[in-house]
Amino acid sequence: MTPDQVRVLEVIETAVREAGLDHQRVGEDAVVVALPGEKRLKTACWLTVGAHALEIHAFVVRKPEENREELYGFLLQRNPRQYAVFWGIDALGDIYLTGKLPLSAITAEELDRVFGSVLEYADGLFNRLLELGFGSSIRREWAWRVKNGESLANLKAFETFASRPAD
Repeated sequence: MTPDQVRVLEVIETAVREAGLDHQRVGEDAVVVALPGEKRLKTACWLTVGAHALEIHAFVVRKPEENREELYGFLLQRNPRQYAVFWGIDALGDIYLTGKLPLSAITAEELDRVFGSVLEYADGLFNRLLELGFGSSIRREWAWRVKNGESLANLKAFETFASRPAD
């Protein structure tokens, strides 16, 4: 590893430790940070230190069951306004936030901005992504729970659309 790569790994580990974030070193060049959210309880953010750049990768939601084109378009329209990370999909259609920053730019303050961006995008849009990509399943689950007198507590965020019939 180059001195710059070692420096970046030290900055990452110090910053996440001081922020009180759960994290784990993976191999010699990566750290996985658990970012706590409100709607999405935890977002795993992989930070991989490459030869010249820090790669950022965060899984957000699996391949949508429905409305894929609408959902992917919804996300792509946001990319030009985002900082550090951008929406993408993998070969399976799962949705991620991904980005790269030069190693020379990595400081504790920059990591804080990156983590803030990942949380703002992943956590802030999470319920909307589920509504667009999994709305029918959520409605069916809501209806089943109502019919069977089961708790709706963890579906309350979807009440406005789940409690009404599908269009």
